[in-house]
Amino acid sequence: MDVTPLIPADRKVIQGYGDGGFRISGERHEGSVILFGGTLLPWDGQLTADSLSVVLGAEPKPQILLLGTGATMTLPPPELRRFFREQGVTIDAMDTGAACRTYGVLLAEERRVVVALTVV
Repeated sequence: MDVTPLIPADRKVIQGYGDGGFRISGERHEGSVILFGGTLLPWDGQLTADSLSVVLGAEPKPQILLLGTGATMTLPPPELRRFFREQGVTIDAMDTGAACRTYGVLLAEERRVVVALTVV
């Protein structure tokens, strides 16, 4: 029995990570990235409202911002959590591997999710 989640064809899927980058929908991308739906953007990896403001322009507006914070989980600053909460977006921080896996699950559930991934 095939248990691979069904993900719409127009979405970019994280297939792997490591060595300073990510394999997304068959292509290697170096450095930190922000990913939502069919959009992939380079990211400076900074946990600031300015650095992550592109998230608020995602269509449809995300419910969840997953933060992959590297090899270990790092809590985002309280002001960042407050900023996104005021915009109606929940931040969930975890290590990058967990964020990659969680993004795939939420994407398969057709949740409105954005993931910001720091390289491992």
